[in-house]
Amino acid sequence: MENKPTEQYSWNDIAEIIREEIDAVFIVDAESNSYRAILQKGIFADMFEKSGKYHDIIEKLWFHFNNSSDAITEDYHVFVPTFGKFSGKYSKKLTLFFNGTPHAVQMMLYPLHDSDKYLIILDELDNSEYIQEFITKEKINSIQNTYLFSMYVDLIKDTTSSISVTEISDEPMNASELSYTQWRLMIVNMIFPEDQTAFLEKTAPDYLKKNLLPGRTASFDCQMQNLEGVYIWVKLIFSRVETHDEDDFRFVFMVQNIHESTVELMSTLKKYEELASKDPLTGIYNRRRTETELYKAISFKKDTQQPLSVIMIDLDHFKNVNDTYGHSAGDDVLKQLAKIAVDYLKKYNIKFGRWGGEEFLAVCLGIKLDEAVSIAEKFRLLIADTPFKTVGNFTCSIGVTEVKENEEATNAFERVDEAMYLAKSSGRNCVKIK
Repeated sequence: MENKPTEQYSWNDIAEIIREEIDAVFIVDAESNSYRAILQKGIFADMFEKSGKYHDIIEKLWFHFNNSSDAITEDYHVFVPTFGKFSGKYSKKLTLFFNGTPHAVQMMLYPLHDSDKYLIILDELDNSEYIQEFITKEKINSIQNTYLFSMYVDLIKDTTSSISVTEISDEPMNASELSYTQWRLMIVNMIFPEDQTAFLEKTAPDYLKKNLLPGRTASFDCQMQNLEGVYIWVKLIFSRVETHDEDDFRFVFMVQNIHESTVELMSTLKKYEELASKDPLTGIYNRRRTETELYKAISFKKDTQQPLSVIMIDLDHFKNVNDTYGHSAGDDVLKQLAKIAVDYLKKYNIKFGRWGGEEFLAVCLGIKLDEAVSIAEKFRLLIADTPFKTVGNFTCSIGVTEVKENEEATNAFERVDEAMYLAKSSGRNCVKIK
């Protein structure tokens, strides 16, 4: 169009300029989930069909990661319909990816005649300054971007607003039709199955009204599916807005990514748990943990009717080792025996621990008495044939019993102890049953 004084421009001239300069214009009907292209140029001619479903436009505009072409996992597309209705004019700068290249786009939306029909105008901005930024920019971990999601909730009106999903956009997203009730029932499917009951309980309107005073905050940790479809540890935070009206139940809700710190903490706790469960000298289970394994095995036996046997091992004349060679040599014997036992018993999936002094206990879940006796006899021969550091060869006495149906742990302990002492009183270096 020719350049002329501003006072000479007519409405037709302006319309012609819009037609030449604007890249895409769509008219959409949110009610019927449809759209039609009025104007398409540049990347928009390739990214969008001439007509189709309105939800397809929403997905392409919003449902990818912020500053990335990676699509959000399909599970989260359940929220697509809630982002398609607008109560007024709306403007937003977007980053769209086409053939792997980022394009900065200005979107403007105009409602038509107080209906669910809208005019969407898309115009590509000068892209040169953005390309280098997207190529070189890496996501920086900071306190701000650990908050994956936030929104404003009014429990009385059952509404949500100012929804912000930081991995999708730096700006709040429009979801004017999404009630808090709808959101809870939709998002629960992204919560780890074992955490869903707690989620529904702690996010229930009645629970929040009862347990959060104005100005107070509550939170709980759970696993939640991220936008890539991977379960991560998050902290769900509810903060009640402080007002002078006790019947005003407005909240700010946030989801914070605590995955790395939680995994690290759980790993540390696991290490301390293992340390608390192990005998400091031999590195195998201590008495308390061995008792726990027996209690667990008896409970499992009651539920499944699996066989369960117990083996008790006592080193013969161990006092002579300490008296003759010293306690250091005795410690070496206990450590060597523990290693031999662990290597020998691991193929049977037997839980093995130090009962105290020179006594050891093996919990044999899934193993009947005759097999347990055979395992014990082979172990007795293995110990007798093994030269031990400093002290040479020596032997052990072994007792074996099978846990009876509905028997308590105390009775099984007493019986295997009697079997072991029977072996010692029968000349040692043998296996006895009780």
